Amino acid sequence: MAELAKDMTVEQAWEMIMTSGREYTQMGRMRHLLKFLPRNPRCRICNAPFAGLGGALVKLFYGKQPARANPLFCNDCEVFASKYPGGAEIELAMLFADIRGSTALAEKLGSREFSRLIDRFFRVATDVLIHSDGLIEKLIGDEVTGLYVPGFAGPQYTRRAVQAARQLLEATGHGSAAGPWVPVGVGVHHGKAFVGAVGSKDGIVDFTALGDAVNATARLASVAGPGEVLVTEEAILKAGLEPDGREHRLLNLKGRNAPIAVRVFSATG
Repeated sequence: MAELAKDMTVEQAWEMIMTSGREYTQMGRMRHLLKFLPRNPRCRICNAPFAGLGGALVKLFYGKQPARANPLFCNDCEVFASKYPGGAEIELAMLFADIRGSTALAEKLGSREFSRLIDRFFRVATDVLIHSDGLIEKLIGDEVTGLYVPGFAGPQYTRRAVQAARQLLEATGHGSAAGPWVPVGVGVHHGKAFVGAVGSKDGIVDFTALGDAVNATARLASVAGPGEVLVTEEAILKAGLEPDGREHRLLNLKGRNAPIAVRVFSATG
């Protein structure tokens, strides 16, 4: 798995991984099968489970297990990422989800209960993203970041990002009679970004996305109200969705010269 095809550059390899799913091995087909094996946590790239029966099976048959240097990857994928750090600029959909009012929640609940709430949120978000073929780019603080690239999520990757955002709201109780067990706001955007593994051949690498579109998505999540998914017009167009009379907002986001147009989605409507 750790070898490039002949006459292929590192950038070409990463572009192929992200855009077509035809990786340096059969991982493109394998990752879709691995997602059905229990259970989380999983490798960010190939979906190999690290726990439960699924973790035992992939370790036995494929030798996959959490990498020592970076447990967010399996040992197989980390070998490739460490040997060939890099990436490619591609079109993708991005999903950022924030817990709204987390500072007040932490003060109200206390550190122990708040940490349990965060852990529950991360587990639910991880499950939603993995089952929608999203790549979990970040779980940090009170925020979750998912990347939807055509090589992994298929040609309807942007639509799947919007669907996942709404599923995440539903999974956190938004739209239910009892109300949310944690208040969450989500931003979804489509654009170009550099996606791949950053780092050095001798150090720990991380899988990430960089660029203006990524920053814009983060800003969207930060202004989304509890129970809201703010979807940019670019993402709606790419996903082939109809606005259906949804609320329209023109947002002036911090650090951006021009306003960005969004439509407001929810868990149920």
